[in-house]
Amino acid sequence: MFNILDISASAMHAQTVRLNTIASNMANVNSISSNAEETYRSKQPVFQTILEGSKNEPKGGVRIKEIVESQEPLKMEFNPSHPMANEEGYIFRPNVNIVEEMANMMSASRSYETNIEVMNTSKQLLLKTMQLGK
Repeated sequence: MFNILDISASAMHAQTVRLNTIASNMANVNSISSNAEETYRSKQPVFQTILEGSKNEPKGGVRIKEIVESQEPLKMEFNPSHPMANEEGYIFRPNVNIVEEMANMMSASRSYETNIEVMNTSKQLLLKTMQLGK
């Protein structure tokens, strides 16, 4: 029964990393660069199921395998009067889609809330089980 709490805790940790990544993407949505190499790229966490449990990770839980950068093309904008424009007059903007990030944020928040409910329900069941033994 305690594994349920560990699994939910691992999921909550993963959703926290997801929310932090989304916050980073949203914070950089209006950043500008003069070349493609220095331009911020949208990042997404990749989840991995924990198949073999260990002392620190419960079997059946989830962890962040890696955080990957989006391969979507950057947004090039012709703006020769901008101080960050390159020799051709272009500035580069991140490939962050704010609508997609908002949808991801809502999904991550709901997943986090669901895991809180799982933990609360498990706690209530454990308490009821203990009361049966009295």
